[in-house]
Amino acid sequence: MELFPIVLLALFAVVLFVLPARQRKRMQAQAQALQESLTIGTPVMTTSGIHATVASLDEKTVDLELAPGVVVTFARPAIMEVRSPAVLTEDDGTGIDGPGNGAAGGRPADGTL
Repeated sequence: MELFPIVLLALFAVVLFVLPARQRKRMQAQAQALQESLTIGTPVMTTSGIHATVASLDEKTVDLELAPGVVVTFARPAIMEVRSPAVLTEDDGTGIDGPGNGAAGGRPADGTL
């Protein structure tokens, strides 16, 4: 019974210090692997939700192409994830709310059908 408080404190130390440190180390390893996997032409998403393609890489920065001819520079840690390239689908020819007709969601930008 005399050792119970000491064992309890040791258990709390493990829970409060060791486990979060292991998780933080794992997250750092994942971030490092993501940075090493970046190559020119890779589609990525930034921490602010911007989808772009890697145009060039420097040691601390990355140039992202948002649209043809539109290139912005981000800090490398701002890259949150590598995205898979979008798969283009063929228009079914119906002309009604298909993926290739108008704005996102298949509707024209002015809201008319």
